[in-house]
Amino acid sequence: MENEPHILIVDDHREIRDAVSRYLERNGFRVSSARDAAEMDDRLRRGRYDLIVLDVMMPGEDGLSVCRRLSTEGTIPILMLTALGEETDRIVGLEVGADDYLPKPFNPRELLARIKAILRRTERRPQQVGGPGGHVLRFAGWTLDTDTRRLVAEDGREETLTTADFRLLTVLLARPRFVLSRDQLLDLTSGRSGHVFDRTIDNQISRLRRKIERDPAAPEIIVTVRGGGYSLATDVERTP
Repeated sequence: MENEPHILIVDDHREIRDAVSRYLERNGFRVSSARDAAEMDDRLRRGRYDLIVLDVMMPGEDGLSVCRRLSTEGTIPILMLTALGEETDRIVGLEVGADDYLPKPFNPRELLARIKAILRRTERRPQQVGGPGGHVLRFAGWTLDTDTRRLVAEDGREETLTTADFRLLTVLLARPRFVLSRDQLLDLTSGRSGHVFDRTIDNQISRLRRKIERDPAAPEIIVTVRGGGYSLATDVERTP
C-alpha cells in the first residue's frame, strides 16, 4: 500500500471528504484529508503527497489562493473542485497552476479518471512538454534553471514563475521559432483540449509576457502569429 499514490483531499464539507476518501481507497489509493488550508499545510509538512484535490470555496484561505501559493512553492499536481457554472473560478484556477478542474456535483468515476490522467501526465511531463530537465536555458537575455525554476534577467533581476508559467515557458523554449496553436499549447501544458471560448492560454501568454518582455504591448520574445497561435521568436541556448 505504501507504493500507491497518496492523495490529499482538501474540502470543508466532511461528507465530501469522507465519500471521496472511501471511493479512492477502494480504487487503490492512499488518502488523507483536510478541512481547510491550515490543516492542509500541516498535512503537507508531515507527509508526501502525489496529488491534491482542492475545493475552491473554503473558509479562511480559499482554494484559488492556496493553488497560487502551492504553484510557487512546488510542483505537486492540483485538481480543483469548483461550483457548477463558475467558469471564472475554473479559468483562474488553471491560470494559477491547477492541472485540471471538476465542477460540483461530480461523478466519483469522473474524479477517479481525472486523477489517473493527471498522475499519468505528471509521470511523463518532462517528455510530454519537451521540458529540458536538468538544463540551464538562455534566451533573449534571460536565464532559466529548469531544476530550480529560477528565471533571471541579465541585470540580475529575478522573476517568480508559477507552475503554469513554468510549464508554458518550457514548452515554448523546447520549440523555438515553431508556431504552436492555442489547442497545442493547452494540450502540451495541461494535457487537455480547449473549446472555442477557452481563453486560458491567451491569459497565460499575457501574464508571461508581463514578466519577460521589455514592452508587453509590443512583444518581441513571444509573438502572436495571425491565424496560427504563438511562437518563441528567439534562439535558445542549452547547457547541462
